[in-house]
Amino acid sequence: MRFGLFGSAQARRGGPDVDSAAGFREFVENNVEAEALGYHSTFLVEHHFTGFGQVSATLNLLTWVGARTTTLRLGTAVMVLAWHNPVLLAEQAATLDLLSGGRLDFGIGKGYRYNEFAGFVMPMEEADERFDESRAVMIRAWTSDVPWSHRGKHWKFEGVVVEPPPAQKPHPPLWMGAGSPASIRKVAALGDSLLLDQFASVAEIGDRIALYRAEVEAQGRAFDPMSVGVTRSINVTDTEEELERAMQARIAGRRRIDRLANRPDGPPARSITDADLRASALYGTPDAIAAKVQALRDVGAEYLLVNSAGGLRSLRRFAKDIMPAFAADQEPATTT
Repeated sequence: MRFGLFGSAQARRGGPDVDSAAGFREFVENNVEAEALGYHSTFLVEHHFTGFGQVSATLNLLTWVGARTTTLRLGTAVMVLAWHNPVLLAEQAATLDLLSGGRLDFGIGKGYRYNEFAGFVMPMEEADERFDESRAVMIRAWTSDVPWSHRGKHWKFEGVVVEPPPAQKPHPPLWMGAGSPASIRKVAALGDSLLLDQFASVAEIGDRIALYRAEVEAQGRAFDPMSVGVTRSINVTDTEEELERAMQARIAGRRRIDRLANRPDGPPARSITDADLRASALYGTPDAIAAKVQALRDVGAEYLLVNSAGGLRSLRRFAKDIMPAFAADQEPATTT
C-alpha cells in the first residue's frame, strides 16, 4: 500500500498576542517530518468563510511545503474550479509544478458547501457547468504553445499563451473527488484519478473502487490501484477514555462543517450519522487501526490518505506501528 496525508491547517484570528501563522508553520513542519517518516504525498483542502481559519490559499501553502521537501507529492483536495479564473489558476498550478520538480497532483471538484457559494454570490446550480468549462480551459492552457482564444458561457479569453508551462507533461495529474455512481463514471470517462471521501463505509468504498475500475477498463485502459485515493481520519489512542474523547471531538467537528454546508432553504447536504462517523474513523490502538486498514485493503483500497486528528504523535505512531505491515517495499519508519 501507499500512504499519504490529507487535511488542512488553521490560521486563527485574534488580537496582537495571537500568532495567526502558527498553525500554518506547524502544518509545514509536520509535512517535512511526514516525508522523512515515509509518507508519499500530502493533499490539502480549499475552503473559504468558515470562521475557524481553514486553508483558502491552497497553492500558496503547498509552495512552502514544496520548498521544504524533496520527494513528497503535493496534492490539492480539492480546488473548486467554479471560484477561480481558470487561466490564472493554470498559471499558478504550473508555477508550483515547476518549482517542485513536477510534484503537483491537482485535485479538482465542483464544491459542496452552501456558505462558500453564497459568499462568492454564485448559484450552486452553476457548479457543474462551471467545472466542465474551467477544466477544459485549464488543460488547453497547459498544453497549447501558440496563442488561443476561448468564448464560453462563463469565461472568455482572447489570444493568450499561458506561462509558465508545467513540468509534468502534458499537464499535472488530475484528481477528482466523487462519490455517486454518475460522478465516478464521469471521473473515469475524463481519464482522471479518483478521490474518495473519509466518511463512506468500507462496503461503499469497495463498491466505488469496483465501479471506477470497471469504467476505466471498459474504455480499454489499464486500472492502476494508485489512481484511487481513499481518505480517512486517524487517531492512535491507548485507552477507551482517549478513544471516546477523540470520537466525540470528531462528531462535534463534523457537525460544525454540516452547518456550513447545509442550505437554509433545503434538506441537509448529506446525512452522516454519529455511527457512520465512528465506523469510518481509523481511531484506536495500533492493532485496531491495522484491522480497519486491512478491511479497506480487502475491498481494493491501496492508496490511503490520512488526516491525523491526533496530530504529529499519531502520524509518527501510524508510520512506526502500522505502515510497515502494509508497505513492505518501504523501510520501517522511526520516530524523532
